[in-house]
Amino acid sequence: MEEYNPNRQSEQKLKIAVAVLIILVTALGFLYFRERQFNKRNEDLSDLQAKDLLVASTKLDSIENQLNTKIIEIKRLGGDVSELIRAKQQLQKDKIALQKSVGFSMKKYELKFKKYLTLLGEKDNELVSLRKENGILAAMNDSLSKEAQALLEDISFAQKALNDSAINYTIRQKELSERNRELSEKVSQAAALHAESINVYAISVKGKESDGGVYKSKKVDKVRITFYLQENPLTTREAKVIFLRIIDPSGQSIADMSTGSGSFTYKNKDVTYTAKQRIVYDNSHQSVEFVYSRGQAYKDGKHIIELYAEGYKIGEGFFEVK
Repeated sequence: MEEYNPNRQSEQKLKIAVAVLIILVTALGFLYFRERQFNKRNEDLSDLQAKDLLVASTKLDSIENQLNTKIIEIKRLGGDVSELIRAKQQLQKDKIALQKSVGFSMKKYELKFKKYLTLLGEKDNELVSLRKENGILAAMNDSLSKEAQALLEDISFAQKALNDSAINYTIRQKELSERNRELSEKVSQAAALHAESINVYAISVKGKESDGGVYKSKKVDKVRITFYLQENPLTTREAKVIFLRIIDPSGQSIADMSTGSGSFTYKNKDVTYTAKQRIVYDNSHQSVEFVYSRGQAYKDGKHIIELYAEGYKIGEGFFEVK
C-alpha cells in the first residue's frame, strides 16, 4: 500500500491550478483577439460608409446646383421647367433621406445620379433650341455660358477635394453656394425691366395738361407719368407689378393708404410706394402710364420719381413745383 504523502498531493493540486490558469489566459487572449478583429472590421465598415455618404451628399449638391442653373435659364427663355422642378423636389427628398442614413445604398444612389444627369443632358439640348428661338445675342449667351461653366468647374474641384477634411469640404460648399447665388443674381439682373424716356406732365383742376418738368403749384392737381419698357429677350413675358414712388422735397414718400398706396420690400427694407400698376410685359418697347391725384397741394421744390419692379429699381425721373 502506497504511503500517503501530503507534499506530493499539494504539488499535484498546484499543477492542476497552473494548467487551469493557462487555459483561462489562452481563452481570454483568444476572445480579446476576436473582439479586436470584430471592432476593427466594424470601424473599417463605418469609415467606408461615412466616405460613401460624403461622396453621395456632394454629388447631390452638385446636381442641385446644376438643376437651379437650368431652371433659371430655361424659365428666362420661356421654356417649361415643370420637369426640372419635380426633379429638384425629388432630389431634396433624397438629400433628407441621405442625412438620416436610412437604408443607404451607394448602388441605389448611383442609379439616382444617372437619372438626374440624363435629365440635365436633355435640358442642355433644349436650351440650345430655346436660345435660337429667342435670338439671344451671342455675346450675352457666351457670358452666361462661361459663368455656368465656371460654376461647374468649381463643383468638379470640390468633388476632387473629398479626400481633404470634412471641414474643408464644408467651407468649399459654402463658397459654391455663394457663387451659385452670385450667378443667379447676375441672370436676374440681366433679365430685369428697365424704364426709359420718363416724362412727367401736370394736369390742372380744369383738366389742362402742361409739360416741361417745372410747374406752378396751383396748376398741379394731378401728375401723369409716362415711360417705355426696354426690349429684353431675357425678360419673361408675363404679368409684372410696377411700383411708383413720388418723393417730395423733404425726402418723404407721397402716399395715401386709402387710395392704393402701400409698401414693398427693396434690399431687405420696407419701402412705401405711392401707386402700383399691374402690366403684361410683351417685349415690344411698350409704353406705361400712371396718373396720380394727390388731393392736396404739392410742396414747392424738386420731386423725385422712382420706378421699381421685381425687386429692382428700373428707372428715375423728377419734376419741380414752384
